[in-house]
Amino acid sequence: MDQSVAIQESLEREENCIIAVQCDVLVDGMSESRLLGLVASAEEHAIFIYTHRRMAITADDVSLEDIIPISLDFAVVEVSSPEELVVVGADTRVRITYKDNELELKLPFGSHSRLFLSEVNKAWSDVCRPPAQLQNFEWISKYQKATRDPGAVKQAFAPISTKLTKLNQHRKTDKPLDTKGTVEKQKGSNGGTQKSAVSYGPESREDRDDLVRSSSHTASNKAQILTMPQFGLRDNLIKCELLKNEDLYTYLESFSFFLGTYNVNGQTPKESLRPWLSCTLHPPDIYCVGFQELDLSKEAFFFNDTPKEQEWTKAVSEALHPDAKYALVKLVRLVGIMLIFYVKKEHAEFISDVEAENVGTGIMGRMGNKGAVSIRFRFHNSDICVVNSHLAAHIDEYERRNQDFKDICSRLQFRQLDITQPPLTIMKHNVVLWIGDLNYRISDLDVDSVKELISKKDFEALHSFDQLKRQIDEEAVFVGFEEGPINFQPTYKYDTGSDKWDTSEKCRVPAWCDRILWKGKNIKQQHYQSHMALKTSDHKPVSSLMVIGIKRVNSEAYKKTFEEIVRTIDKMENECIPSVTLSRREFYFKDVKFMQHHAETLRLFNDGQVPCQFEFIQKPNETTYCKPWLTANPPKGFIAQGGSVDIDLEVFVNRSTAPDLNCGKQQIEDILVLHLERGKDYFISVTGNYLPSCFGTSIQSLCQLREPIRDMPQSVLLELTEMSRNESTETAEKPLDIPKELWMMVDHLFRNAVKQEDIFQQPGLRSEFAEIRDCLDTGMPDSLPGSNHSVAEALLLFLDALPEPVVPFSFYPQCLECCSSASQCETVISLLPQCHKNVFNYLAAFLCELLKNSASNRLDVTILATIFASLLLRSPKKQVLAEKRKTQEFFQHFLATGSS
Repeated sequence: MDQSVAIQESLEREENCIIAVQCDVLVDGMSESRLLGLVASAEEHAIFIYTHRRMAITADDVSLEDIIPISLDFAVVEVSSPEELVVVGADTRVRITYKDNELELKLPFGSHSRLFLSEVNKAWSDVCRPPAQLQNFEWISKYQKATRDPGAVKQAFAPISTKLTKLNQHRKTDKPLDTKGTVEKQKGSNGGTQKSAVSYGPESREDRDDLVRSSSHTASNKAQILTMPQFGLRDNLIKCELLKNEDLYTYLESFSFFLGTYNVNGQTPKESLRPWLSCTLHPPDIYCVGFQELDLSKEAFFFNDTPKEQEWTKAVSEALHPDAKYALVKLVRLVGIMLIFYVKKEHAEFISDVEAENVGTGIMGRMGNKGAVSIRFRFHNSDICVVNSHLAAHIDEYERRNQDFKDICSRLQFRQLDITQPPLTIMKHNVVLWIGDLNYRISDLDVDSVKELISKKDFEALHSFDQLKRQIDEEAVFVGFEEGPINFQPTYKYDTGSDKWDTSEKCRVPAWCDRILWKGKNIKQQHYQSHMALKTSDHKPVSSLMVIGIKRVNSEAYKKTFEEIVRTIDKMENECIPSVTLSRREFYFKDVKFMQHHAETLRLFNDGQVPCQFEFIQKPNETTYCKPWLTANPPKGFIAQGGSVDIDLEVFVNRSTAPDLNCGKQQIEDILVLHLERGKDYFISVTGNYLPSCFGTSIQSLCQLREPIRDMPQSVLLELTEMSRNESTETAEKPLDIPKELWMMVDHLFRNAVKQEDIFQQPGLRSEFAEIRDCLDTGMPDSLPGSNHSVAEALLLFLDALPEPVVPFSFYPQCLECCSSASQCETVISLLPQCHKNVFNYLAAFLCELLKNSASNRLDVTILATIFASLLLRSPKKQVLAEKRKTQEFFQHFLATGSS
């Protein structure tokens, strides 16, 4: 998830977000989550501090808090705490000072922080680098992994006084800044000393102790030096050849991995976790422990804040195998989904390239009540990815679970150390370990038959009715993954605090919801079991012990292989010019639709005498290499001699690109320029036809359409779009009161879903949304296809895609001003253009009907205001948090009045 996109949408024209990183800010001794963005304009650089939700996808998810100019008065130092244990993957604390203000940050371990600090250092180098402040940035070299070019000293720019907010609310510290770049000692838990992360370059790495904090290469993984961004084409050639010949300098060594998953149902730890986490005879080398439903409160759901993270982490650390000492590598959490990664201390120095990411698969892809968290790392010379997921619930939703899995695999990406390389996906690792509450149930058996098979311990027969097994057998999900034999009874659902099956009114059918799977070579499972002794939750925890063959480097063989590759490249480097053959040069995408993914494959074959490096480059006077609805994946790369690479040309029309395509102002037309390093350029034509949709079309235009939008000529649609911008234009035919497409969705929900549990909170199926969209765009059927949840999500997407929201942008300031007065709010709505006013009143009336059935659908005013206010009252610029609350307060007047 690239959070810089959310920042970029919030910026003024000519401002550009270079890079973003999530951090914690220390305020009055308490840690609060923030998002930092390094923003540059023509001659200015500044750090923008945002308040945000963890799922910062669009500008609606962040609000600007402070701006700190990078100028002569700006400095950054690392904060060291002698009593603090430095462990693998530990976050780095830094202090930013600007004039008399200080701000203490905790930057998460990994390449995101490393790249962010590198860009900050570069920005400061470009702006001003007086000798007196040079030392403030010396320690950042541990993140850059390269000696810096100081650059030219430039005149300091004037502070951005119009935006800067004083930082006096942040805690001041009396500790003097360490500006001399000295290496301080820190005491570890073993009584020894641990050097801080201050470093002046690669030569100081040998001084480190046995625990590492950065993903610097060590003697065990020297090949990783070639992923450093400062290396160019020649070193990429060497890297490619090293990877091809990896078997010449690596050997396998077995290590034990303990994997555990536990859905704790929002409970706090009430018992020791040792029966689960210390169940092995010998201490594992690595622990990967996953939780789901850590916190079920609304605060956790909407804001991702929970005290239970610390409680369960403490319970885990106290329950690890007593016969070994472990270091915490990384913790990552999304709402209630948490993954903790520990390693034996003697193995810590061989862990590198640690990254953590998360992705939500809840409604509209934003809510994190369902989704996954993941940690990837390099252990010796093997790349490993661990995923902890919580998929969609309910027995009939196995297709939704399949879709969640596919969404997680496609959307969860890790940035590489070499920022010129495309992100790594889950499947691009040597070993993938997948744990979690996958929520697949047992089908086609009633509860009594299931319990009878359990009492007989006939788990093999019962497993044949397991949804996950059936979906894997049909290759609908987890293709290429393995799962060990299940010789334990289902882990769901029990009465909390007991071993009794669910005795509630719903009487859930027992199921193996909690699972552990793997993908990769040289993996053997030693055990796979549940742990009935733990009774805190309505689930039982599950564990698996894997013995995995990890690739280690033979230093002598590596050196010999490296030298031979260099000699070969030296010989051929200047002999040939790179050349490729393209499978096609023209691509036509037929019948492109709103939010429907289209892809074609371009194959590049290296028919030259040397390896080559390719990249899609910008055309003159353009800021990107392609139109916003088009992407090339990967956009750059490397092809070995005689090798080939497949590039996916992907077309996807979303809410930002749909309006101009709907009316014909833009077409599916672009030309890509493929550039070969030290070679020539190739031109690739991309064309297609777009099928207009009601999604992304204005309310006023839709009210003028009595026929389906697909039946209308583009010239008419363009004319209607121009007319909608001129509200005074009169039309010959009286417009509809509201768009017929909107009426169809709301009427369907009114007739079928007012008592639907979790409506507007549970996502629908993407395949069903496509059917709903096509029905709305081509004609009015008797009823819409798909589930109620799919229709509800289609309604939200329709509102989200409107070019002008239901409450037009021009009325937004008035709504904020009168949000506390119900009568004034009603007055503002009465002034809206007629079709917008009709839509607002129609939706408010429908939502009030839903609230009358809150006992069944579990909705309340707060939930509906949170979901709908951001769609109906959008700001033309970036919303701050206070504005969001005012829009919710504004909309609540209409819900409270109607529902009463």
